[in-house]
Amino acid sequence: MFWLTQASRWSRVLLASWVLLWANAPAWAATATPHPGGSLTVMLTSEPSTLVSLATVAQPVIAVSSKVTEGLLTYDYDLKPLPQLATSWEISPDGKTYTFHLRPGVKWHDGQDFTSADVAYSIELLKKYHPRASSTFANVTRVDTPDALTAVFELSNPAPYLIRAFAAGETPIIPKHVYDGTDPLKNPNGSAPIGTGPYIFSEWVRGSHVIYKRNPHYWDQPKPYIDQLVIKFSSDPVVRSLALETGQADIGYRTPVALSDLNRLKEKTHLVFSTEGNNYSYSVASLHFNLDDPHFSNLKVRQAVAHAINRDALLRVVYFGYGTATATPVAPGLKTFHSTAPSPYPFDLAAANRLLDEANYPRGAGGTRFNVTLDYSTFDDTFRRNAEFARSALAKIGIAVTLRSQDISTYAKRVFTDRDFSLVSDQYANLYDPTVGVQRLYWSKNYRVGVPFTNLSHYHNPEVDLLLEAAQTENDPAKRIAEFNAFQSIVQHDLPDINLVSPQFITIASPRVHDHSPTADGLEGNLSSVWIDPAP
Repeated sequence: MFWLTQASRWSRVLLASWVLLWANAPAWAATATPHPGGSLTVMLTSEPSTLVSLATVAQPVIAVSSKVTEGLLTYDYDLKPLPQLATSWEISPDGKTYTFHLRPGVKWHDGQDFTSADVAYSIELLKKYHPRASSTFANVTRVDTPDALTAVFELSNPAPYLIRAFAAGETPIIPKHVYDGTDPLKNPNGSAPIGTGPYIFSEWVRGSHVIYKRNPHYWDQPKPYIDQLVIKFSSDPVVRSLALETGQADIGYRTPVALSDLNRLKEKTHLVFSTEGNNYSYSVASLHFNLDDPHFSNLKVRQAVAHAINRDALLRVVYFGYGTATATPVAPGLKTFHSTAPSPYPFDLAAANRLLDEANYPRGAGGTRFNVTLDYSTFDDTFRRNAEFARSALAKIGIAVTLRSQDISTYAKRVFTDRDFSLVSDQYANLYDPTVGVQRLYWSKNYRVGVPFTNLSHYHNPEVDLLLEAAQTENDPAKRIAEFNAFQSIVQHDLPDINLVSPQFITIASPRVHDHSPTADGLEGNLSSVWIDPAP
């Protein structure tokens, strides 16, 4: 009797557990056989400046690039590599040779064969033009091509992060025969791309949308399942919310609506909310100083600004709690490398005012010490809200801030080419490792005028350079962690920027959409697995 009673109890517990798991599973997690056909509309917060992520790491570009232009690998949620254009790979025991065996029979969309020559050419081009590739592939001395389906990366030193660098959005493999002998930044492929991916470019109507059609000759048959992929964009969060609510858009990622609207949408709609597919690219929002600006070249002024910012209040007011406050450029999501040491400049208005007095910026008429501009792009509404929060905070210590907004292309030119700025509100992806996503902002050798999303502050500290370069090649995990901790301590004191919050990103989708984020890069992947229920 006792045994029967216990068995009955366990049966009820197990049944209740299964019900709970089923009720809390994402809508797309328990799908049946994919249904072919249909059109999927993705909503972005900004229009891409190009359709290939060769020379930019802007989020809208990465989101569209990988649908046509693939990478050697993709990654599961634990960032373990999976095959894409490479089917297998080996790394030598000394970490200085990476051998990739490429997928046979793959064709570019114009019918040409995909070969190892395309891989070698792409890496050389990325090293020259891509904002992160100069540090990512700094140790890659050459890519040998012993045959058409083998690419051998030879390194001068080990690069412990490198095997995670080959996602489509981060390291796109482009067609050599299309780019060779041209100016890659002006090549028409950026506006009408030819790739190996599941979707073939159809049209780009500026200011409205991009359309891709199903590639009937894709190497991973029967994928893709949908017939058409439409990318729409709007900088207005109200428009994006309405599009998702009414079905004009099927899915949006990296929190495509205003954070203030999230709770209403969760309560009033049948939309599905998910955080999966965001762990390839953690980000940190920040205020970056132009260290060539006469005001912000003074450390005491930067310290005063840091003391004026209350991160906890900003997290509540701007992000509605959807994120984690951080004083360091290494996102909390990168737990191994993130330093939990507090900022040496906590919120303290009295200290901020004292430092500005010491810096010989007394209050003048109306209490103003000096005036500066603060630039931001319209790519993400939190950039504007962070800028407004900073303007209010700095007014309390006598710094008058004039805000300037612009689309992402105009912003990139102003900041990285013209260097016409004092302070900016922005957000940078760490990606999967600080060497790739963080180093580019602080390494003096990555100050490259005209190249977007590089060392915009013009920061130069020889000790930081040495630490970052050591971490590039350090195979001992404990030593590498120590190097990144030391780096974070120095930049927190030097203040080339003020790090604020690591946002939590949420994908919002119609319940008709399935299998949109099977890999770590989510909607920044190639979307070959996505499918939709037939319209009712």
